[in-house]
Amino acid sequence: MNDLSAFPITRKWPARHPDRLQLYSLPTPNGVKVSILLEELGLPYEAHLVSFDTRDQFSPEFLSLNPNNKIPAILDPDGPRGQPLALWESGAILIYLAEKTGRFLPQDPAKRYETLQWLMFQMGGIGPMFGQVGFFHLYAGKDYADKRPRDRYVAESARLLGVLDQRLAGRDWIMGDQYTIADIAILPWMRNLVEHYGAGELVGYPRFEEVQRVLSAWQQRPAVQRGLDMPPRG
Repeated sequence: MNDLSAFPITRKWPARHPDRLQLYSLPTPNGVKVSILLEELGLPYEAHLVSFDTRDQFSPEFLSLNPNNKIPAILDPDGPRGQPLALWESGAILIYLAEKTGRFLPQDPAKRYETLQWLMFQMGGIGPMFGQVGFFHLYAGKDYADKRPRDRYVAESARLLGVLDQRLAGRDWIMGDQYTIADIAILPWMRNLVEHYGAGELVGYPRFEEVQRVLSAWQQRPAVQRGLDMPPRG
């Protein structure tokens, strides 16, 4: 049996199946990137809910694995050279799992780097900008009298949507026929912007028809539907 007792995080979230990859997460856009990829890969995993309501992300056990107190994080009992690997940052986890399995990341070097380019587009652009739109449109920032900060993030989010819309024209997925971790990283944020933040009209989402087409196709994938609800909120 795999021994994960050296990792303090397992004291708060005991592993019922220590031979499986352990996922510590919450169904947010960043969290579901990893659960969706795990579902697409068919890898056995055990999902643990990190509740923001009870500030689990600031617990000593969680911080022992991720000192940046953000979800998702993983503990893979079968990491490199057969040793357990603890990993955080959703983009890094996507790359790790894709390389571990040889799936959803092109083998051709040029296409591989192009895929990583679009992954970084999400990490450095879409995620931060859409998140700020959510803060200023749905959360505490909506009460600010000065709307200039909101409008700045709305304008940048609309610009990023335009970049993606142009990329998707004539393509099934971001990399064409091949579904990759770039799609798995970007599309949860598209869904969240519209369905959770309710900011579709604000950013002009109806005019981005290519994004709408691909998002609709993506949401019909069975693995996506399963991964969007992991870990269950109880």
